[in-house]
Amino acid sequence: MGIFLQIVGGFPTAIYTVLLALVLLYWLVTITGLLEMDALDNLLMPHDDGMDIGALASLLNRLGLGGVPLTIIGSLITLFAWMASFAGVRLLLAWMAVPGLNLVLGAGVFVAAAVAGLLLTIVALRPVRAVLRRVPREEAKVVLGRVGVVRSASVTPQSGYASVEDGGAGLVLQIRTVRGELPRGTRVVLIEPLRDIQAWRVVSEDEFSGQ
Repeated sequence: MGIFLQIVGGFPTAIYTVLLALVLLYWLVTITGLLEMDALDNLLMPHDDGMDIGALASLLNRLGLGGVPLTIIGSLITLFAWMASFAGVRLLLAWMAVPGLNLVLGAGVFVAAAVAGLLLTIVALRPVRAVLRRVPREEAKVVLGRVGVVRSASVTPQSGYASVEDGGAGLVLQIRTVRGELPRGTRVVLIEPLRDIQAWRVVSEDEFSGQ
């Protein structure tokens, strides 16, 4: 137990320990409903400030992570990096005790753990992405034109989700407006699948009906 605490509280694993604690806190807050699951995506990809996110989307696609929420990607990278860092320091524990050498080795372990975290995340999410890519095609025929109810605080061209009745248990789908913002409780109509981001374009039921 003493060695475990020494590693998780020492350089460089302590950095990942703090990040992992923040990730766990984020998920706990999300579960309580105080934050939406895509809040991290909106923070890291602020569409409203004119920032071009095409490069980021292209990079994620190249890595095989396109369509997967940044929240999940970041959480897994942090978890795997923490595990890799712990394993690396444990393996080099005797050398880490040498003054001066510990900083060099620690920096190397930190970088190696970050790379390992990314690679392991890509491997872990590859089958998940394959499933996500098939889901919109299967659902498109079922829910296109259906009416849903906005369940997020609001829905904008960048974020939001709604519940949609499909004749069964119901679906919770990511949705985006064409323009403007619609508040929670608004009835919306699904008009177009956005397969690149695993979401649906919607308009309000009133607008769809021409009211």
